[in-house]
Amino acid sequence: MKILFASILAFFITSNANAGALQDTPHAKKTLEIYRTIISIPTVIGRGKVPEMVDYLVSELRMAGFPDQDIHVLPVGETAALVVRYRGNGASGKKPILLMAHMDVVEALPEDWERTPFKLTQDETYFYGRGTLDNKLGIAMLTATFIRLKKEGFVPNRDLIMAFSGDEETQMITTKMLAYDRKDLTSAEFALNSDAGGGELRADGKPVVFLVQSAEKTYATFELTVRNPGGHSSTPRPDNAIYELAAALGKIEKFRFPVRYSPMTRDYFRTIGKQLGGELGQAMIAFANDPMDKEAGDRLAVESSYVGTTRTTCVATRIRGGHAENALPQSVTATINCRIFPGVRVAAVQKILAKVVANDGVKFILLDSPTESPISELRPEVMAALGKAVHSRYPGIKIMGFMESGGTDGMHYRAAGIPTVAISSIFMDPDEMFAHGLNERLPIKAFYDGLDHWSIILKELTGQ
Repeated sequence: MKILFASILAFFITSNANAGALQDTPHAKKTLEIYRTIISIPTVIGRGKVPEMVDYLVSELRMAGFPDQDIHVLPVGETAALVVRYRGNGASGKKPILLMAHMDVVEALPEDWERTPFKLTQDETYFYGRGTLDNKLGIAMLTATFIRLKKEGFVPNRDLIMAFSGDEETQMITTKMLAYDRKDLTSAEFALNSDAGGGELRADGKPVVFLVQSAEKTYATFELTVRNPGGHSSTPRPDNAIYELAAALGKIEKFRFPVRYSPMTRDYFRTIGKQLGGELGQAMIAFANDPMDKEAGDRLAVESSYVGTTRTTCVATRIRGGHAENALPQSVTATINCRIFPGVRVAAVQKILAKVVANDGVKFILLDSPTESPISELRPEVMAALGKAVHSRYPGIKIMGFMESGGTDGMHYRAAGIPTVAISSIFMDPDEMFAHGLNERLPIKAFYDGLDHWSIILKELTGQ
């Protein structure tokens, strides 16, 4: 035990020393300055702050030498998108590489947080603030890398394009505009997304695997509504809209969609299981060997970090109803958000949910138009460049494709014909991922260790 403790202590001492040295470089200081500034701008829906963030980023890029003709600000309602082209010399004869991130964040209520959400704070181990992970880290890293390369005088052999969306966390209007309507600005051979993927660490800091997001589940949201004549609360009816909807939600809560798998997900669980070990690791290996192993599937189903990789999931996220405290409810509506396994149609999921509820009085409405996107190939040149960046930090670690259980801008670029993989610079324990939740944080070590991630990749892909 003493030897183990000494090893862990030495690891953290060495890590802190290395981080301290990295903090003094001009690139580190500029990246942190951008990171701190954009986290302080509450780019949540309803506040109209994304244009303020765009203005700040534009000013930084202009100062670094990017001309106005290569900077495109695209207002959309209260939000905006930003596209910046880094001109190459065309020596490769290839189309540009697209680099992606999103500027908006999920709302954070200060009264619920232990720290101020829209201010970058830190302790000895973590940076805290809304967007530290999702996805202002990606914005800061890509922007600072463009600035760094420009100041170094680097000239890529093809154009590089940064495309920052302004409402990825909500309706993705800016994303759809960039992917489908403004191909004149975003046309590319392939895209690299900063909003997913990345390295997994064990709790003791040892690396497990680096994951390349090459597929993601279909994002679909349903509203379930029950209507009722209502009446006075002093004369309750035998049928009550709230109770009726609650019964339907209870059935959905208990329902588990059937297991789904692909060679990619089986390889993922086999690799992760061997690295993690223990009871959970054994369940992963058992699932990889036989996805129909019920015991293994049930074990993974209770792991929030991994359940989405094994099946379609649908969960209640919002509820509203009633009109007065002394009146019986006339209508009640619940929001059910589904993340659907590739290859499963949205209509099929709705049909299954309706069968589970088994109540014709519960009406289903599909919100928006879900996007079903294909799987993107793992391009050899991208994997080679990524390998150089990743192995400079963790030599020998396995790099592999995986399916994202969440949804990103990447789904629309894939649907628009641009192969897209996500390769975030983050290395951290997945159990510490608090994106969208309370007290979102990023290990300070992960921030500084990832500073060279994008410059290594871009130089490998577009160097002379």
